[in-house]
This record gives sequence, structure tokens and C-alpha cells, in this order.
Amino acid sequence: MSEKAFVMIKPDGVERGLVGDILSRFEKKGLRLIKAELKRISKETAEEHYGHLKAKPFFGELVDYITSGPVFAMIVEGEAAVRNARSLIGPTNPAEAAPGTIRGDYGTGVERNVIHGSDSPENASQEIERFFN
Repeated sequence: MSEKAFVMIKPDGVERGLVGDILSRFEKKGLRLIKAELKRISKETAEEHYGHLKAKPFFGELVDYITSGPVFAMIVEGEAAVRNARSLIGPTNPAEAAPGTIRGDYGTGVERNVIHGSDSPENASQEIERFFN
């Protein structure tokens, strides 16, 4: 069954010119790009997006980072899109991510791990709504 996933290339990935390469990985996996936008995230949207981490000591730094430059927000669609996107992305910590995953190849640390992807179809729907209204 086809589903949608939300994926966001973070400011470090955009700044390093990785958008084209990362996008091609999703296309090669069979996921179709159905909407994309280069945009700056407001502090309010960032705080909502990372609300589940509000109690963490790094919350403020995370909000500052994700609002520090443009992001490339996209919706991809395809068979098991969330699961397939997550396997392309790799674990949150690039040091634990296998070579060949986006974070394994491009992430420089947990703070600068290049990309975000929905972790469930339910969160994908919420994130798509949040970033694309």
C-alpha cells in the first residue's frame, strides 16, 4: 500500500549542497517526490516539531540549529514510504549509522545529522500538515 512520508534536509545538509544527492537516493529507492519546498522554519514551528524533546537540556540548541538556515522539506510517496525512508536515513547518531545510509555517509554528529524523517505514518501526517499546511 502506498503511503506518504515527511522528510526534511536540515540546514547543514542544505548548506553543504547535499539536496540533489539525497533526493536521488529516495528516487532510486522508488519513492516519488510529490511536494518539496526550500524554506526557513519559524521558532514556533521548530518548538512544535521538537515538542516531545522540550524537557531535554539540548532543546534550545536544537531549535536554534533547525532555524539557523533554510531546510528542504519534502513529501515522498510510495510503498512503505516511512519504513523505506527511515532505512535510507539511518540511526539518529551518524557514528552508529552504516555506510550507505544518508547519516552514515554525511552526518557529522548527533547535532548535525543532515536529515529528519517521520518515524511513523501517524507522525508523517502531522508533520506534513505542520510544514505544508
